[in-house]
Amino acid sequence: MKRKIYHAVIPAIMPATFFLIAATPVETLGCLVRGLLASMVALASGLGALATASMGVRGRIRGDVYASWWIISTLILTIPVVALLILA
Repeated sequence: MKRKIYHAVIPAIMPATFFLIAATPVETLGCLVRGLLASMVALASGLGALATASMGVRGRIRGDVYASWWIISTLILTIPVVALLILA
């Protein structure tokens, strides 16, 4: 249960935040602020995805049986980056 929370639920906060910002009306935040916030969330998520990918690869090399959890985190954290590329 602890691994599910650390590697699936907590990384899922980034895509949820990104889509919340993207779904916010322009009149609420303004176009520039919305774009900057979405870009910052996507950048932070992308950097987190790179970090978790390196942890997963390092775990695979060492033979860690739980390294696949890091890959799951990586896949979840790449969602805002892909969404930003699609929406741009």
